[in-house]
Amino acid sequence: MRIGIDLGGTKIEGIVLQSRKKVLKRLRLPTPQGDYADTLQAIVAIVHELESGFSTEGINIPVGVATPGSLSKLTGLMKNCNSTCLNGKPLKQDLEQLLAREIRIANDADC
Repeated sequence: MRIGIDLGGTKIEGIVLQSRKKVLKRLRLPTPQGDYADTLQAIVAIVHELESGFSTEGINIPVGVATPGSLSKLTGLMKNCNSTCLNGKPLKQDLEQLLAREIRIANDADC
C-alpha cells in the first residue's frame, strides 16, 4: 500500500493505493489558506485518517506528496509555489518529523 497526497491551492486530497490501479480509500479536505502550520496539520490529519482501518503491523504506509511548487535540491526548501505560504519552508523535513517516516515530494505537474 501507498498513500498519495495532492496538495492543491483549494483542496488536499489523499488516497490509499493497493496497487497502481486499486484505490482503497479517498479523503478530501479544504486547504488552509495562507497558513503553513495549518497546512502541515491538515496533511498529517489526512494521512492518519487514511491509515486508520488498515492493519500495517506497526509499519507506516509510505507517503508521496504532489505539491504546487518544487523542492530545492540545494536548500531543501520549497520554491515556486502558487500556495505562497509554502515558499521557503522545509515541507519535506517538517512532514517527515510529524509523520515519523520518509516522505517523497514532487511537483504536481510531474506527478
